[in-house]
Amino acid sequence: VGSSAPIQHVYRLVRSVANTNASVLVTGESGTGKELIARAIHDVSARSDSPFVAVSVGAIPETLLEAELFGHEKGAFTGTVGARKGFLEEVGSGTLFLDEIGDLSLPAQVKLLRVLQQREFCRLGSSRLIPLRARFIFATHRNLEELVAQGTFREDLYYRINVFRILAPPLRERKEDIPLLADHFLRHYSRMYQKTFNSIEPGALLALDNYAWPGNIRELENVIQKSTIVGSGDTIRKEDLGMNIRPDDNGRPGNIVCIGDY
Repeated sequence: VGSSAPIQHVYRLVRSVANTNASVLVTGESGTGKELIARAIHDVSARSDSPFVAVSVGAIPETLLEAELFGHEKGAFTGTVGARKGFLEEVGSGTLFLDEIGDLSLPAQVKLLRVLQQREFCRLGSSRLIPLRARFIFATHRNLEELVAQGTFREDLYYRINVFRILAPPLRERKEDIPLLADHFLRHYSRMYQKTFNSIEPGALLALDNYAWPGNIRELENVIQKSTIVGSGDTIRKEDLGMNIRPDDNGRPGNIVCIGDY
């Protein structure tokens, strides 16, 4: 199965930027595979033998984010037992992927901007400068231009991270990729759950194609995972999907209606 034109365009951009040191900003809706794009950039680059570290900045409490990024020395703040490397140090010459960068607080934005400008940092509680050797890839589903206009995202940081931009296309714009992605997830979860699935029947593929996928790739993965759990034999059937495609008021593919309680 071939890939769609939108994702082929993404592949070309990935190859173009991989062996540069330029910061990359990956944008797109939730669930469109932004981390997969970041990993692809890392994997085809000269840094591929070095670590790839993915950090969701929105998932780390603001009070802990600085320590997680920069690391700390013993006694740097209450509760520290010993010294610890942060993500900036652990990644070395590899790639640091900062996801949901639009959720970063203004104080944290100032500190990140300083690191990007000076290419060095200190652990908390230390004055020893550590050279920054990592390559940065950022991602967000938010509109950073709007956040800049609202004053919640620094304009100077925006221009620092938005050197090379890649848009992760939504799944509804790349329907040709659904069979390939579904097969990939099917094989992955068949191995995980020790099932014997090796194909998806045409009726099931048609149901997948007729759906608008507001949750994008992540939602497709979820549906296929459930199917491998409840299905049997070597072929996924439409009824295994646990979904029924109903058209919306304009006759377009609408929502998934779950059948049964998984």
